[in-house]
Amino acid sequence: MATDLIKMLNNQSSENCPDPPMHFQASLYAVIYIIIFVPGLLGNSIALWVLCRFIKKKSKAVVFMMNLAVADLTHVVSLPLRMYYYINHSWPFGGFLCQLCFYLKYLNMYASICFLTCISIQRYLFLLHPFKAKDWKCRYDVAISAAIWTVVGAACLPLPILRSPRLSNNTNICFADLEVQRLSMGASITLVIVAEFCAFVAPVVIVIYCTWKMRQSLQEPHSPLQHTNEKQKAWHMILGCAAVFFICFTPYHVNFPIFMMVKQNMVTDCSVRRRALYFHPISLCLASLNCCLDPILYYFMTSEFRERFKCCSAFPLSCLNSLDSSRTSEVELKSKADNKNKNVLMAYFWTLRPHDGMESPLSC
Repeated sequence: MATDLIKMLNNQSSENCPDPPMHFQASLYAVIYIIIFVPGLLGNSIALWVLCRFIKKKSKAVVFMMNLAVADLTHVVSLPLRMYYYINHSWPFGGFLCQLCFYLKYLNMYASICFLTCISIQRYLFLLHPFKAKDWKCRYDVAISAAIWTVVGAACLPLPILRSPRLSNNTNICFADLEVQRLSMGASITLVIVAEFCAFVAPVVIVIYCTWKMRQSLQEPHSPLQHTNEKQKAWHMILGCAAVFFICFTPYHVNFPIFMMVKQNMVTDCSVRRRALYFHPISLCLASLNCCLDPILYYFMTSEFRERFKCCSAFPLSCLNSLDSSRTSEVELKSKADNKNKNVLMAYFWTLRPHDGMESPLSC
């Protein structure tokens, strides 16, 4: 009886406050995705290539940066299908691809949050606690990254189920035009708690703490200049991670609980419903901007990445030539060392036997 009463009240509230027209969101999504597609694809592809090929300093969160670039690419590769839909207002690719693109969007968001948090933690710990980082192995970062992909990938699986073409009985629509599945009160609260506190609030608190502690460390007097410079670079990286958090992910997660309550007809105030629905596509567009901001984070906050990128962009063959020349110099030095050792051995044996006017091998 109580459940029927709640449903009746919800239906009355939805009739009194109908959803506002959202005609602008198709144009907004199409424009934003067109803007971020090329920079996101090129930026993250180049970043992944540079990070994999050239940067050897594993203590600077390179493994996590590589995974962050992969997370961005998972969303970027789905953007052409999204652009097609919002331009043509039709989805001919089937329900599986619709839900896959929907899934990749949230996989990118929450994997990016986790890897940005890991970058902040590692940069903070490795500089403020160098003795703890001394025995840290690269395989630990790989194991942590694998665990993040597993947990985030499993946690994001229910999200596409909430929006399925079967709910609307129309296979020609996708993404924002899909209906949201009605959930029970307990399921809605669980979803909001996991998405908000576990996947956003906790990482934000960690990033803010690392930023604050790194800033405090920079203000300490009598610190060696080289160590201060390293701290400054680490603080810039952590500050960049915090900026991406607040620009891209905070608006969405502030609006998400209200949006879910609106979709579940738990909000009766008409102005709140309209604002939550209007702001939802804007917050999703801001969340997609992290695909463009992350490569900027690598370039401006990591000196090794910047130097390697400038080298390879200004002189395409200079990096390869420098590698070949370094290898050649190593071979030459090794051959000289071998010749020197050979001469020393010959001189030793020359002193042990009659030499009848022979010159010492070292006389030259």
